[in-house]
Amino acid sequence: MVWFLVSQIFSTLIALIQIGRMSESDKDLEIMVLRYQLGIAERKLKKPVRANRAERLTLAVLAGRLKQQTGRPANQFRQLIRLVQPETVFRWHRDLVRRKWTQENTRKRGRPRIDDGMEHLIIRLAKENLRWGYYRIEGELTKLGFDVSLTTVRNVLGRNGIVPAPVRFGSIGWKTMFTHYKQQLLACDFFVVESLFLRTYYCLFFIEIGTRRVHLAGVTANPNGQWVAQQARQYIWAIEEREEIFRCLIHDNDKKLTDAFDGVFQSKQIQVIHTPIEAPNANSFAERWVRSVRQECLDHVLILSETHLRRVLQTYIDYYNTRRPHQSLEQQAPIPYPDPTKSGTVKCRQLLGGIINDYYRVSGSTSLSPQLS
Repeated sequence: MVWFLVSQIFSTLIALIQIGRMSESDKDLEIMVLRYQLGIAERKLKKPVRANRAERLTLAVLAGRLKQQTGRPANQFRQLIRLVQPETVFRWHRDLVRRKWTQENTRKRGRPRIDDGMEHLIIRLAKENLRWGYYRIEGELTKLGFDVSLTTVRNVLGRNGIVPAPVRFGSIGWKTMFTHYKQQLLACDFFVVESLFLRTYYCLFFIEIGTRRVHLAGVTANPNGQWVAQQARQYIWAIEEREEIFRCLIHDNDKKLTDAFDGVFQSKQIQVIHTPIEAPNANSFAERWVRSVRQECLDHVLILSETHLRRVLQTYIDYYNTRRPHQSLEQQAPIPYPDPTKSGTVKCRQLLGGIINDYYRVSGSTSLSPQLS
């Protein structure tokens, strides 16, 4: 279409140059001949002539130029333009003028879309707080210093398929309900360790489910009822000194955990819950810690005696409670360690002869990059 229009303009310019070289009498004679031929063509055609876009453009420009220069009345234009009505030509010309002064509006309408970070924050607030509606989320964002309207919150949640709060809430689920009570739960269990001389030792431990903090109750080769009851009393005294309150103790049906053992906790209003038979998953936190202590410590040490085993376990538990990052605690330890410094030399503390490496920073160093030593 563009090349056809260019060719039409070029041929028109050539025709104008040729006409400019003609005399006035030659021009009048050629006009009479052309009019006569056009009249014959009109009588032979059975349907009206439909000009293409380039032809209409050329005819409209020429007609407009002719009217401007000559000022001819409309009846003379009807005699001059025979293919179409003069009003049609003028309408084509008005369309050209309108296109000239009409500019495409490229400016985006409506409110600008919020950035991805703000959208992710709105979605996070909605998913982490199932009972929050649009107004509550808007208020929380205002508290955080963000200027976000209620309509924006509604649009973001609707765009991501998050239904309103009354529908989204439903049931809180077992996981959420358990999270509420886990700070009041204890678990305990035995695991056995074989020494270098094939002596069997029984290790009793407690784990606080909310914080994952582990307490080694004792190590013995003969775990009788009197011994386990005494370990229970010592642990009760320890948590009373920390002024912590627990409501439930979970353990399996091991015969070594006698009624006297349960009675110590029941006397402190701590309910004892026995897991089903052959269901280790019911005491999963304790079972998972046994796996950790074996994989990270005991599988790499040959135990020589009960004293040696107690020292190894206590060293590992101290590291586990204070320095080992936990995924379930957002990479913190059960006893949270302070925020590390951003600069300083990185040091390594070897535990149990290098079986466990604990890294830490030494503040006050002037080095720009961490150095291991």
